[in-house]
Order: sequence, then C-alpha cells, then structure tokens
Amino acid sequence: MKKTLAIILVLAGLYSCKQHNKFHISGKIADAKGEMLYFEHSGLMKTTVIDSTKLGTNGEFSFKSTRPAYPDFYRLRLSNDKIITFAVDSCEDISIEAKSARFATDYKLTGSETSLQIQKLRQSVMDIQEKANLLATISPEKQNAEIEKIEQQIEAHKKIAEALILKNPRSLAAYFALYQKVNNSFLFSPYIKSDKAYYAAVATSFNSFMPDYDRSKNIYSLVLDAIKTERTQRGKEAWKEVLAKHSTGYIDIALPDKNNVVRKLSQLEGKVILIDFSTHEVSESVDYTFALRELYNKYHNRGFEIYQISLDQNKSLWKQSVANIPWVCVRDEDGPNTRVISSYNVSIVPTTFLMNRKGIIIGRDFSLEDLKSEIEKSL
Repeated sequence: MKKTLAIILVLAGLYSCKQHNKFHISGKIADAKGEMLYFEHSGLMKTTVIDSTKLGTNGEFSFKSTRPAYPDFYRLRLSNDKIITFAVDSCEDISIEAKSARFATDYKLTGSETSLQIQKLRQSVMDIQEKANLLATISPEKQNAEIEKIEQQIEAHKKIAEALILKNPRSLAAYFALYQKVNNSFLFSPYIKSDKAYYAAVATSFNSFMPDYDRSKNIYSLVLDAIKTERTQRGKEAWKEVLAKHSTGYIDIALPDKNNVVRKLSQLEGKVILIDFSTHEVSESVDYTFALRELYNKYHNRGFEIYQISLDQNKSLWKQSVANIPWVCVRDEDGPNTRVISSYNVSIVPTTFLMNRKGIIIGRDFSLEDLKSEIEKSL
C-alpha cells in the first residue's frame, strides 16, 4: 500500500511538472531592505537577467521561469554583486534563505541536491581563494609554508570533486567542478594526465545523454583537443628520440622518382632542403605546387632544394602531375602506407620539415612567410 502511494505521488509530481513546465525559486534575504535582487541564467557564453525585484522589509522574494530544455545553471545576484549559483534540471521548487552580509557564502538551500553539491564545491574554492588572497600580506619567509597549505587544500578539494564526478558524471555538479578556478587558474585541466579521466567521464556522459546540448558539444570538443594535443606531444617526443639516434640530425630516405631512379635525401646534404610530404590527388595541390615552385625559383640558385615525398595512391596520376616539376619528387609503391611517414611522424598532408646545410632539421610546418624567413637565414 505504501509503495503504491509513493508511485502515485511521484506520478502526480511528474504530471504537475509537465502541466506547468515551470520551476520556482523563492526565499528570504535578511538585512537587505531596498537592495535589488536579480534572477539570472548563466549560459555557456553569456549571463542573462530573467527577472529582478527590490527587496522589502521582510526580504522575501519569488521568481518563476520556464523549465530549461537541458539542465542548466542559474543564479541570484544582489546589487552588490554577491552571487549564489544553483542548478535547474526540471520543475524544481528551490528555496534559499540568506543574509545580505554573507549572501554568497552562508546560505541555506533546499529543493535541489545538485545545487547543494555546487554550494559545497563553491564554498571550498572560496575558502582556498581567501587564503591565496592573503599571501600578499605576509612576509616572504612565511609564504612558502602557506603555499604548501593551500596546495594541500586544493588536493583535498579535488579528491572531493573527483568522487562526485565519478559517482554521477552526468550531473551539473560534476560539470561545475571541472570549471572552478583559484587565482583565475582552473583546478582541473583535460591537458593534465591525472585530470583527463574526469573530463572524459563528464564529456562522454553529457554527449551520450544530451548530444545536442551546447555544453555537451563544448566539453566533448575540449577533450578531443586535449587527446589530439597529447598525441602531437608524444609524436614530438618520439621524433626527438629518433633524431637523437641519428647523428645526421635526420632520417635518410631512398625512394624512386618518376623515372624509377632511386633518389636519396642524403644526396642533397650540404644544401638547405625542404622535406615535403604531400599528395597531388587533392584539389588544393595545384595551389600548393605553385607555392613550392615560387620558393624553388626564388632560392634554388642559392642552394635551396625540395625533396618531395608524394603519398598518392594512383601512380599514373602522380607521374602525370610531377612530369614538369623541377625538384626531386619520389614515391613509394605503398603510396600513403609507406613506412617513411611513421619515421617522420606524419599524420596529415602537407607536412614539411626544413633542414639546414649541416643536415639538421630546424623546424616543422612553418607558415609560408616564416618558411621564407628561415630559408633566408639558412642559405
């Protein structure tokens, strides 16, 4: 009987929510007579005022707004810029009681478990920030000890946030935890190995359940960029290791040209060489070839060469495309599957390397203007 009654009450609540499609925020702010209270939506890109009221003697307030399409952040702001942030997922009826003097830090909230979690996270970071602000007021001798305490407090805060994220990565509290700052620096970063798993958990959960939500797209994109950056960095480190094993400062390449004559990169040593990985099978290749021809015509007589590795799949098309090219252009029978691209850590085309007269690679993927400048310096 009790179970049936509970189900009926839940269904009644859901029916009421669908009927009204509104959420309600109300409460009381003590000692705030005459102050303006603003009710705002904290969107991904901007904060928008929804409503406002001038508080009376009793400090009571009440706001209503349309239920958001996706869970989102809202806030109350006193005219003195003190802020309370809370979350709205559905048709919540949230109550907040506070005093004007400690409006942002010492308030009682009911009606939203997620908002209570956000309050705990905010209070923790505000305590850390308060200690960080005091560093400038103490002697240098004492600062190191205080900095160590702050670092320990940050680690303790992150442990709490990490547990919250893993428990429910789909919640707005988990999302909120990832974007908290101290001294304008994020406490979590997807570019830090130890933090990446927490970003990935929230990004995956938001993307799975709310793929069209702007916050889902934003955090998912951020995580993908972090993964790409990590791979690039790993590639650079691997490249440094490879070069360290080759006293020449580069990895030699020996492949056949259009006349089936094997041309070695090392045969050009002593000149300034642009090592170019590209393809003639894309529409942009014509403009790209013209840009290379401009470089070749301008600097070739002064000791500049181009060693081009074509990653074309179609051999006939490649031979036709390079028929009138004056620089060295070679191709592997394996086309884009040539082992050379892994040796040089090439993942996109075009990719270029500039090698000086001593056989040392001095840079990768310069812009056209920077490339001209570097060639001038090396000739």
